[in-house]
Amino acid sequence: MIGRMTDLSATARDLAGFDLFNPTDEHRMLRRTVREFVEREVEPQALEHDRTETFNLALFRKVGEMGLLGITVGAEDGGAGMDAIATVLVHEELSASDPGFCLAYLAHTLLFVNNFYRNSNPEQRRRMLDKVVSGEWVGGMCMTEPEVGTDVMGMRTNAVRKGDVYILNGRKMWITNGAVDEKTLGDVFLVYAKTEAPGGEGRSRLSSFIVEKGMPGFSLGQKIRDKTGMRASATAELVFEDAQVPVANRLGEEGDSALHMMRNLEIERVGLAAMSLGMARRCLRVMVRYANERKAFGKPIREFGQIQHFIARSYAEWKAARTYVYDVARKMNLEKPGNRVDSDGVKLVAAKMAKDVADNAMQVLGGYGYVGEYVVERLWRDAKLIEIGGGTMEAHEKNISKDLAVDVERGLGD
Repeated sequence: MIGRMTDLSATARDLAGFDLFNPTDEHRMLRRTVREFVEREVEPQALEHDRTETFNLALFRKVGEMGLLGITVGAEDGGAGMDAIATVLVHEELSASDPGFCLAYLAHTLLFVNNFYRNSNPEQRRRMLDKVVSGEWVGGMCMTEPEVGTDVMGMRTNAVRKGDVYILNGRKMWITNGAVDEKTLGDVFLVYAKTEAPGGEGRSRLSSFIVEKGMPGFSLGQKIRDKTGMRASATAELVFEDAQVPVANRLGEEGDSALHMMRNLEIERVGLAAMSLGMARRCLRVMVRYANERKAFGKPIREFGQIQHFIARSYAEWKAARTYVYDVARKMNLEKPGNRVDSDGVKLVAAKMAKDVADNAMQVLGGYGYVGEYVVERLWRDAKLIEIGGGTMEAHEKNISKDLAVDVERGLGD
């Protein structure tokens, strides 16, 4: 028994050296590379693109040159061949400076590239993969509609096969990367639509199609202006009016795409949670520095209990959320679904945490926190989107409760 305890002590010593947030030298190097890029290229432009509500296409293509637009694409297919931890790491670092730009990155890299790569055939990859991995094409995903959000299966966009093409009709709303400027569509989109089941009978199934700019009947409805936050990403309404899409651009078979969607939503939600980590970390850094420098009644405000409350709780909540996010990413298999409880869970926790930490930072800074100079005002606006986009908080609560009711032991583990 004593011998076994000695073995456990040795194991504990080994685990003490394990870095959950940078588990390998490759992850550590990636973080350093991205952080240096953010300081050099992303930070100087962030405020201006927020103010002008413009997407920085040139910066996006620099990210492509770094190989980050295909971060989950296999090295044999021209990607970085990295895992979910690498994905989290990049989203965390970008969002510490410019969450709006990072949202555009997420929409392209996870919502389009990752989904396309895992569900396309070799011929489709040959035609398109290098263009989206390089950044030559800007991609996005189209699921939400003007009257349909969480109720995905209620979508009205439909696709009817006519020989070698499908005819798509419908509208998609709140599409990140739907436009690259006021009048120009993004280049390529993974579009979910209803297709009729064999035999008709009024039943329909979810299918997905790759729709490219320039296809007849596909157009930009409007670029959405005056968003609260994430203003450096372009959001648009896209219109399909008898849009002609080749059968060769269907992903998988008709009816396959409910599974495609559910699997990809898991990494999307982990990526969004990682964005919350980056925003909260930046807010923490700003509020601590300010509390050290600002004096009231003859001493630094960090010495007042009220300020200590904001800083201490912000740090503890950020660290807890960060540990949860990286632990979930560590266990993710990007090829298989089955992580919904925790992919929803990390976003549920991290989204609220980031909003609260940004609010705390604004309170510590007082009037200075309410203006753009100190960054937290922008991050405060950006943080709210994570409670809505990629699934609402209420949808996550429903999903988690439903899945735990089926198998609570799996969720709680040992």
